[in-house]
Amino acid sequence: MYDLLVKQRDTVNKWMDRFGVRFGIYKNGTFKEQLFPFDPIPRIISNSDWAELDEGLRQRVKALNLFLYDIYHDKNIVKDGVIPPEFIYSSSGYLPQCEGITPIKNVYSHISGIDLVQAKDGTWYVLEDNLRIPSGASYPMIARNITRKASPETFQNNKIFDNRHYSSLLRKTMDYVNVDNGLEVILTPGRYNSAYFEHSYLAEKAGVLLAYADDLIVENNMVYYKGLFDKKDKVGVIYRRISDEYLDPLVFESTSLLGVPNLFQAYAAGNVAIINAFGNGLADDKGIYYFVPKMVEYYLGEKAIMKNAPTYLPYFEQDKRFVLDNLHRLVIKDVAEAGGYGVMFGKDMDAAKLEELKELIKKEPRRWIAQEVIDFIDLEIIEGDETVSRKSDLRVFVLSGEDTVVWPSGLTRYTRNPDSFIVNSSQGGGFKDTWVLKK
Repeated sequence: MYDLLVKQRDTVNKWMDRFGVRFGIYKNGTFKEQLFPFDPIPRIISNSDWAELDEGLRQRVKALNLFLYDIYHDKNIVKDGVIPPEFIYSSSGYLPQCEGITPIKNVYSHISGIDLVQAKDGTWYVLEDNLRIPSGASYPMIARNITRKASPETFQNNKIFDNRHYSSLLRKTMDYVNVDNGLEVILTPGRYNSAYFEHSYLAEKAGVLLAYADDLIVENNMVYYKGLFDKKDKVGVIYRRISDEYLDPLVFESTSLLGVPNLFQAYAAGNVAIINAFGNGLADDKGIYYFVPKMVEYYLGEKAIMKNAPTYLPYFEQDKRFVLDNLHRLVIKDVAEAGGYGVMFGKDMDAAKLEELKELIKKEPRRWIAQEVIDFIDLEIIEGDETVSRKSDLRVFVLSGEDTVVWPSGLTRYTRNPDSFIVNSSQGGGFKDTWVLKK
């Protein structure tokens, strides 16, 4: 069995390398592509566990969508004192330009990537909500396709949910908000983006166009795709894989060469749907994360099914005192960072560094959150010629269209460092398939 798994690992990684399945990192002016290593031992989730996750994640994403609509319109959750206004307006993800604008069919987060960990007692915790441009669905899709070819008996002998329908779920989500049955495109910043492989792969599998900024033009508040011989076709929906600040140089970052001039104007006029909507970064804010269980109760009148990791906000005086007194055993996160950056473990810091961090927290309390360290489960991976255990998380994808659907699969990431809790691909981690059992 072990020899079979090693052979499967080597075969899948060989073919992924051949197909260009890579993860790119652009840092310090240098772009470097690297293989996102695949491990053949799958994460297995029971049918009963998945049923609870499915219900809890649909509930959470519905509440987050309602929150985003509320904040950019009536702001009732602020007026009723559930969330302090400073938490909204000081967030780097809040876009005042979006005030009063309603996305097509009121959907803000069409594709949500929710990061989970499972504690050793079996409890699942949400670590982060990714509602801007979450990536990663393509990797388990192509890895399973290659595994199916290399070892067809693997899936013949195990009753698990098929993950090949993600592309049809994506297409259905795009169809739901498509304006006037226009073209459907995935807007990519190009091959120097870390997830460029995913952009092209999803475009191919979903049967939509892969577009670059130069392919699109806005005229009279309409977006058009420029084809051959000056042909222009109206675009009805854009699945953008570019951050808000670079999407329209006339409204946001003026130096951006990645965006489309006047795209925001076309969006505000209701002439094109943007997946995910402008302004979603507010719900990505790690400080806002603290309030998500309260959102569920406020908007849905229900108790939150999914648990947050125990979290403290230094913004609140009582929490600040607790954090400062217990900094040595907590994990501290910069609310504006992503990809595993800006995460610091108190246990790994010496006295001087702890004092330095304390001063930063006192000076900018809104900038930080602190969490209890969850000793989440280790999963087995094959490292070289042996089997070892490594920390692993799970990114689950929730698609919101006519219905809210949780894809019965996901991206399980693991750290390759035996002493690390950071599993992000940008930090050198790997990934494995996620099997959801049918029974």
